[in-house]
Amino acid sequence: MLVCTIESSCDETSVAIIEDGRHVRSVAVASQIPIHRRYGGVVPEIASRNHIRDIHTVLDDALAEAGVELADVDGFGVTAGPGLVGSLLVGIETAKALAYVAGKPCVGLNHIEGHLTAVMLELDGEPSPEFPFIGMVASGGHSDIYWVEGFGEYTSLGRTRDDAAGEAFDKVAKMLGLPYPGGIEIDQLARSGDPAAIDFPRPMWTRKNLDMSFAGLKTSVRTHLKTHGVPEGQALSDLCASFQQAVVDVLVMKTFAAVTKKQAKRVVLSGGVACNSVLRAAMRAEGERRGVRIHIAPPWLCTDNAAMLGPIAHHYLAQGAEASFEGFDIKANGNMPLGQSARPDSKGPHR
Repeated sequence: MLVCTIESSCDETSVAIIEDGRHVRSVAVASQIPIHRRYGGVVPEIASRNHIRDIHTVLDDALAEAGVELADVDGFGVTAGPGLVGSLLVGIETAKALAYVAGKPCVGLNHIEGHLTAVMLELDGEPSPEFPFIGMVASGGHSDIYWVEGFGEYTSLGRTRDDAAGEAFDKVAKMLGLPYPGGIEIDQLARSGDPAAIDFPRPMWTRKNLDMSFAGLKTSVRTHLKTHGVPEGQALSDLCASFQQAVVDVLVMKTFAAVTKKQAKRVVLSGGVACNSVLRAAMRAEGERRGVRIHIAPPWLCTDNAAMLGPIAHHYLAQGAEASFEGFDIKANGNMPLGQSARPDSKGPHR
């Protein structure tokens, strides 16, 4: 089965052609980072307008790279939520129009589910994980832990109660006067810094549940800056390293608390924050110490892209999705069901 997937939930316009839910025939991405950098973050209206400008070019690029025509596609999958309303609308209406004209089925997909299952794609030197596994999604909008028993079978174990990890990275970077996206800048500066230079708190460290919080850590950085001013040189690197280490410690600790709870043998780390070099190293080191297999997609597959939707698009289309769009709508606020049997296991708020 040849599937065309479309991702436009935030500021990346992306189309991919995926064969049999595993093989990436092509993936094209139009990034808006240079556009939003001048504003210090994503401006929703500007994002949606640029999706409109880029979507057809990106589609043509993906088809050309794959060496196929639209008529060769067996079905379509598109992110329906969560995300920015205007951005989602561009991808959804494009996918629906293409599917309608081609007379092919189209499925709306959950962005988080795409992150969780992206490692099911064929990746050089990286075998796909077997079910079940612990899935940690850490991105600009989400920090969530799931027990993944199969496609469409997810149990929520924990989530952030306020800021997501990536959001905290970006907001702290903005306090420091660093360009957007801030996570990349902090990671680079932290490489020459001392992670023990400043004793920032590890929020919800002693809580027995698996929920997380990063707003207080962000406030601690702001308080430090009010007292000491915005640092430069080595002091800036030390602050970045110390803040980064606090975030990484929380993510790793909560992930492996979930491993213990479920007696899991495998962990999947995904989302944009999974590009962070210290987090990747810390997850692998703790996994090796505990005898747990760690699966992390390459950085290009951790950030928003259409290829990550391939496995779940194939799964739902193979179940017999019809060429009908009744009830097919945007789920921007995060209430879109994750899979077909999402079962909240904790009392924290859904994001």
